[in-house]
Amino acid sequence: MRLVLVGGVAALGVCAGMVAASASPGGARPTHAGSTRGSAGLDPAELRSALDAVHRAGVPGVFAEVRDDGRTWRGASGVADVATGRPVRPDLRHRVGSVTKTFTAAAVLQQVERGRIGLDAPIGDYLPELVPGERGRRITVRMLLNNTSGIPDYLPYAFPSLRAFPSLPDVSTESLDDNRFRTFRPAELIAMGLSAPPTGEPGGPTGVYSNTNWLILGELLKEVTGLPAEEYITRNVIARAGLRHTGFPKGPRIEGPHARMYEAFYGLIDPPRDYSVYDMSWVGTGAALVSTMEDLNRFYALLLDGRIVGRSSLAEMQRTVPVRALDGSMIEYGLGLHRVEAPCGTFWGHDGTVWGAGTMSLTRADGGRQMSVAVNLIRWNRPDASGKPQPHPIDGAMKALYQRAMCGPASAASAP
Repeated sequence: MRLVLVGGVAALGVCAGMVAASASPGGARPTHAGSTRGSAGLDPAELRSALDAVHRAGVPGVFAEVRDDGRTWRGASGVADVATGRPVRPDLRHRVGSVTKTFTAAAVLQQVERGRIGLDAPIGDYLPELVPGERGRRITVRMLLNNTSGIPDYLPYAFPSLRAFPSLPDVSTESLDDNRFRTFRPAELIAMGLSAPPTGEPGGPTGVYSNTNWLILGELLKEVTGLPAEEYITRNVIARAGLRHTGFPKGPRIEGPHARMYEAFYGLIDPPRDYSVYDMSWVGTGAALVSTMEDLNRFYALLLDGRIVGRSSLAEMQRTVPVRALDGSMIEYGLGLHRVEAPCGTFWGHDGTVWGAGTMSLTRADGGRQMSVAVNLIRWNRPDASGKPQPHPIDGAMKALYQRAMCGPASAASAP
């Protein structure tokens, strides 16, 4: 079993960014709120039932927005706080993890359109001190965006107590608490990734998902725009899309209504611990965004319609290569976009996790169907003695929810 720390898109049956486990908390009763404007492709009863099943399987709170040809359904089931029983709502703000990568990629492509960045130019042309020597000459901006740079993830080094996983006797989650209020500098984390053994040759036929790439891209944006990357993305991607509830956190706390976020870390944290208060400098331009499911659907609709970047840039974003995700599965990854083949069509989007929070946002290629789903429990699958994650009822419930959200009511085909 591979160490799944944050982000990483994978197969939707048991999403890599949503591989987690815990028993149903405190006997909380399902609660849900939903609204719809009617659609032959949206069955409110089926969608509400699917959300309730996820909650009954053990997730404290789950909420979603599904769109079908201009019609919208929103729903929620469970609790935002297991201690108080406060119900979860579909409009809550949420840490969306590696969904952030699509925003960062769009910002980079905007600069490519302006001629300030060359997509196939060496990163050393822009950041020779940050990525020096042969690596700087061989690794291109495109390789960072599609995870074929060969630069490994820094996360096992930023969280050293987790590095022995899945050897459970040698693992401690102490690093999660040690880093809760620690402010990392991007260069510090990038240096950790660059000093680790490479995962492959730059530009190889198969990539390896790495958060280090995305912090380097943040530094690239800062270099060419003269603005902190988070500020540039806020002005030119988030504001351009008209997103009202999306932004980078200004501190460890989430502004606005949100759920508590419970981390189980494969049963090592029992009961799961709330990590909704956390300094997100450990992921920055790779996974720090806070958003709502409504905002995510709006963003991906506009992106895939060529209104955040031009059509030619979107075509580059949709050129995929095989990439090994953080859970070891192989995915089709473009430039900050993941392609998912479902029985009802091709979908584009991203998933993500940070401590305690999981998100999946996918849009059908024609823009006619969208789903964004959030959960406030993560890494629920307990491993056996060999470290292999064992099936959990949440897995099947999540798969059924994705199936109904992506492919409509009474779909006979199984989810991907």
